[in-house]
Amino acid sequence: MSYYYAKTVDGDFESIVEKVHAELQKEGFGVLADIDIQGALKKKLGVDFRKYRILGACNPPFALKALETEDKIGTMLPCNVVVQETGDGQVEVAAINPVQSMIGVGNDDLLGIAKQIGEKLQRVIQAL
Repeated sequence: MSYYYAKTVDGDFESIVEKVHAELQKEGFGVLADIDIQGALKKKLGVDFRKYRILGACNPPFALKALETEDKIGTMLPCNVVVQETGDGQVEVAAINPVQSMIGVGNDDLLGIAKQIGEKLQRVIQAL
């Protein structure tokens, strides 16, 4: 089992980012952070890099359950979703597989929460 779910789609990068935001919202997620890696690398290092955004997605009810179950789990939140150019008008969207990331925590109560979040993220990816 992979540590992420991914799908490559045809389309304009910014339009795909907007679509990802909309699909996340349908599944109860808000985007707490939108990190422009391309812009950051250009500004900090003078490097030209492909369009690459990291969206920090949070589903508040599930985040609360996770935090009540394991108080240090905030080190692994929010759920990251990557949107990146792959060339020829294609954009890849990848989301973390929370079940894989929770296995290392060693708290079985988190696995049920992670499974539910994983199902939501898979629906987001498939809807693109």
